[in-house]
Amino acid sequence: MIWHARQHRIEFPRRPLVMGIVNINDDSFCGDGTLDPTQALAQAKQQLLDGADIIDIGAESARTNRGAISVEEEIARLLPFIAQWPVLHANFNAPLLSINTWRSEVIAAVLPHGGDIINDLSALPDATNARLCAEFGASLLIMHSVGQPKVPHTHVQYPNIIETLVDFFTQKLELAESAGLPYKNILIDPGIDFAKQRDDNLAIYRHLRALHRFDRPILLPVSRKTVIGDVLGIPALERDPGTVACIAAGMTRGAHLFRVHHVKAAVQTVKMLWAVQRSTSPLVTSPLSSSAMT
Repeated sequence: MIWHARQHRIEFPRRPLVMGIVNINDDSFCGDGTLDPTQALAQAKQQLLDGADIIDIGAESARTNRGAISVEEEIARLLPFIAQWPVLHANFNAPLLSINTWRSEVIAAVLPHGGDIINDLSALPDATNARLCAEFGASLLIMHSVGQPKVPHTHVQYPNIIETLVDFFTQKLELAESAGLPYKNILIDPGIDFAKQRDDNLAIYRHLRALHRFDRPILLPVSRKTVIGDVLGIPALERDPGTVACIAAGMTRGAHLFRVHHVKAAVQTVKMLWAVQRSTSPLVTSPLSSSAMT
């Protein structure tokens, strides 16, 4: 499977990629956001040092208990970081830059200045964002959700979340291609926690292989998610061990990318699991002796 994002060409199977989160805002649910471009760049640099393959920058929190910022404000927060990105890019092994936004006005304003991926949580209601990505050669990450971002959709129920996802991506992939976006420039994201209940999220982890039929890289946004809090009964900042468990669940079912806050833990988890999966050690077929069991 081949994935293109501007000048980048990535071929799977390979070790899954880790996407680090940098919040250029002041209302991140984890409290790690900053409005200072210099500090945001420092966070990105540390994540690259920790092994991140992609940096995902977002100027607006997805929290539904906060109002949306203006288009102008979102652009003003993103552009200073994007302008400095080539400095980081030159000092590391060709990392990718992902821009987390859903408004076409923002995408049109920032893509001329850079960005390899548009991480779009709008659920692609029309072809506009796909058309913009096609124009600039960027990759589009299509995330499943219901309704407009920044609006709570906790009431949504699905008879079968996996069938819903299959129908959704079938339609959205066709829509993106109809806008001129090459299939190889598309990623998919089942949208953990977005318009979903606890059991919906757990079913996605368990049945993730159902999305392999689309032959597109699958990103799992696993980091500190509400579903982890629902299962373990802990606040967001204590959910990194649960995040590691979700990475393990995703890797065993063929996820290709993971979006995280704690990059070092995620990179070590991915590399270790990948080594186990790719191990060529001979199978031990003889039973253990009784002495070895004591």
